[in-house]
Amino acid sequence: MIPINDLLLFGFAALIMVISPGPNMIYLISRSLSQGKKAGIISLLGVMCGFLFHILMVSFGLTAIFFAVPYIFVVVKFLGVGYLLYLAYNSVKSKNKISDSDQNLKSDKPFKLFNIGLLTNVLNPKMAVFYLSFFPQFIKPEYGSILSQSFQLGIIQIIISFSINFLIVISAARIATWFSKKPIWLRIQKWFMASVLTGLAVKMALAKAK
Repeated sequence: MIPINDLLLFGFAALIMVISPGPNMIYLISRSLSQGKKAGIISLLGVMCGFLFHILMVSFGLTAIFFAVPYIFVVVKFLGVGYLLYLAYNSVKSKNKISDSDQNLKSDKPFKLFNIGLLTNVLNPKMAVFYLSFFPQFIKPEYGSILSQSFQLGIIQIIISFSINFLIVISAARIATWFSKKPIWLRIQKWFMASVLTGLAVKMALAKAK
């Protein structure tokens, strides 16, 4: 069992991490602004499952392969880049008309929203590298099972990340309600989403394994 003082310190570090603007925050804000609260929350659940995926990878030692075989990092990175650019293309290609604004604001089905949030996180190899370098600072053999400690830290990180991002989604969704009443917003929302996704793809493409 990790001492409470170490858990509090980890929780504080996790809080600093989640409030720092990053790809996940930017994506959730843009999704909430363009499609509302429900879409933002479903996307958030996908992102959280992406965190769970990385935590499981770290807990079982699988992400060490990024350091052992650098080419795998590159392959995963460009899979993520390609996926984000594909989403950006589809966003621009979609036909958004003022006359059916309500339909367009809710055009993406829950399954697609969840998958985008999940894959955007899973296909970001920097997350795996982060966990693999961050967790060991708080895990010590004398505290018991390494696997159990990893899950402890993972659960804390997910709870904090979900809480903060949920507040962000709700706040962005309220702004979206105002935007949805402005016809000009319906014309630019698809370009807004495409720009965000393209920006995330560029950021991911420039990422380097440490």
